[in-house]
Amino acid sequence: MSKTIAVLVTLDTKDQEAGYLKDQIESRGHTALLMDIGVIGKPGIPADISRAEIAAAGGQALEQLLANPTREEAGPIMVGGSRKILLDKIDKNEVHAVLGLGGTQGTSSCCDIMQALPYGFPKIMVSTVASGDTSSFVGIKDITMMFSVSDILKLNPFTRKVLANAAAAACGMAESESIFDMHKGDKPLIGMSNLGVLTQGSIEAIKYFEDAGYEVIVFHAVGSGGKAMEQMMKEGIIGAVFDYAMGEIADDVFGVLRAGGPERLTVAGKLGLPQVLCPGGAEHLGILVPANHVPDEYKDHKYVFHSPVVFVPRLNEEEICRVADDIIQRLSHTKDKAYFMIPLKGVGRYSIPGAALEDKSSDRAFFERLKSGLPPNIEVVERDLHAEEPAFVKEAVDRLISLIEA
Repeated sequence: MSKTIAVLVTLDTKDQEAGYLKDQIESRGHTALLMDIGVIGKPGIPADISRAEIAAAGGQALEQLLANPTREEAGPIMVGGSRKILLDKIDKNEVHAVLGLGGTQGTSSCCDIMQALPYGFPKIMVSTVASGDTSSFVGIKDITMMFSVSDILKLNPFTRKVLANAAAAACGMAESESIFDMHKGDKPLIGMSNLGVLTQGSIEAIKYFEDAGYEVIVFHAVGSGGKAMEQMMKEGIIGAVFDYAMGEIADDVFGVLRAGGPERLTVAGKLGLPQVLCPGGAEHLGILVPANHVPDEYKDHKYVFHSPVVFVPRLNEEEICRVADDIIQRLSHTKDKAYFMIPLKGVGRYSIPGAALEDKSSDRAFFERLKSGLPPNIEVVERDLHAEEPAFVKEAVDRLISLIEA
C-alpha cells in the first residue's frame, strides 16, 4: 500500500536535494509531500505545500513576514504552521512519515516541528550537525538523527547515497505494520524509571507486572528518560507509575549529568495517577569527567566510576538531606494516595552492605528527612531490604496494583 512521506526542506537552497529525495521515494512506490519551510529566496522547484500555506497555517501571511524578515519572527510562524498541517494530516492518516533536511538552522526548525508529532510516528532528520550533541534537537521525542557528513549544498555522488539511504529508511518506517497503540485497554500502561544500579530489580518488577496482566515501558532515568515518561503521562499514554529511580532529582539539585529538570517527579501527583515511589540511585551523583579524573571537590567523598568518564560520588549527610528536601517539595503536588518505599539496606547496587558507596549515617539522615517531610497522603513503607531484592520489588509492584485496582 502506498504511503506518503512528508519532506521538510527549504526549497530555495536545497531544491536539488529535495527533488532527488522525491524521486527516490516515488521510485519505491510511495508519495513525497514536499513542504517548503523557507521564507526568503525563490523556490527552485514547486512545493506540494507552499511556504505561503505554511505561514498562513502559522497565523501570518507570508507577505507580512517578508516585509521585514528575521529568523526570530519567521521561525515560530513556520514551525507552528508546519506542526498544524502535519498533525492534521497524521490524524487523517494522510502522512505516514516525516523526513527533514538541513544545517544548523534547518535542523532546529525541522526538529522543533518533529517534537510536536506523536510518539511512534516515524521522524528522520538528515543533518550536518548530527554527529555532535543532538539532545537539544531530539528532546524527548523519538527522532532519528542521520549525519550527512558533508554539507547539504547541492548534489554530488556522496550526498546522493546519503539521501537515498534516508529515503529508503523513511519508506521502510512508513511501511512498518507495527503500531504503537496508545488507546487505553482494561489495564493502564505502566511507566517505570530505572538506572543501571537497579536493573535486576527492574527485571523482577517487569516480570511481576506481566504476571498480573500489565505492560510496562521502562525509562532510563538520565534526565531525558524521566522527562519522556512524564510527557507520556500528560499525553494519556501512561496511566500509572513505579518511579523506581530518583537519580535525576539528586543530579538536578547539584546541576550535573542526569538532571531531570524542575518538573520531574511532579506530573503523576498533579494528574492523580496511581504511583509507587522509591529513591533508587538518589544517594550518589553522575558527573561527566575526563577519563578517570576525580574532581577536587569530591576527593574526600566515597566514589566509584560508572564508566571511565562518569564519576559517581556518594553524597554526605548534608548533601543528601538537600536531595530529600527537594523530593519532598516536588511530591507536595501529589493529590491522591501514593506509597513511598524505603529500602533500608540501600537504594542501589553501589550502596548495599559491603559495596563501595555504603554509608549508613548518610542513609539514616536521608530516610529520616523523607519520613518527616512527605505529605500525609503518601504512605511511607520501610523494609529491611535493599532496593533490588525480589521481596522489596514484589511489594512495590503489589502496592501499585492495589492503587490501580482500588
